[in-house]
Amino acid sequence: MGTLPDLTELRTKLESTILSYHSLEEKDWTLAKKLDTVTAWKRPSTEFNGYLVKVQGVIMDTPQRIIDHIRPGPCRKEWDKMMTSLEIVETVDKDSVCVVRYTTAGLLLNMISPREFVDFGFVREYENGLLFCGKSIPYEPSTSGCVRGFNHPCAWLCVPVDESQSLLIGYLQTDLGGLVPQFAVESAMANTMGSFYTELGKVLKK
Repeated sequence: MGTLPDLTELRTKLESTILSYHSLEEKDWTLAKKLDTVTAWKRPSTEFNGYLVKVQGVIMDTPQRIIDHIRPGPCRKEWDKMMTSLEIVETVDKDSVCVVRYTTAGLLLNMISPREFVDFGFVREYENGLLFCGKSIPYEPSTSGCVRGFNHPCAWLCVPVDESQSLLIGYLQTDLGGLVPQFAVESAMANTMGSFYTELGKVLKK
């Protein structure tokens, strides 16, 4: 097993970073894509040579059920077609904090090959909803046949709109590693986010 960093310090810094993204004004973002189910904006990331992407859409369910289906665990693996494997490496707090290793499928006719990530994540209450924050951490060599990707500070914030629907906002900045053209990363992100909201909405209706 690899050596884990100080997760208490990491959690504090990660939460502060995510809330700084959430406090940005509309003028700080550039519209990237508008689909039926989700709108995406972007701005240059301060973490790596890529973009911080903000996505937003309405899901028909409560914040608790929505976040339960996004956070690492059996619910996420059940519906997310992009996730091909998921292993909880360490449970720090059975209700909110964990380290997870997972792999994602190839994209754009495998122009982007399968990726592996090892992420630290936690859930906390935020205003009248829930906030799930995550960030990749260094941990062991990547699995054979997979390129190790790296998620810089990311989050899903879910707040109720009314009794039957919630606003789901994502902050995403993923370094896929390898020699992937930036246009391919942006295209893949736009396509997967539309599918993400659609598939999440479908599974919550069951």
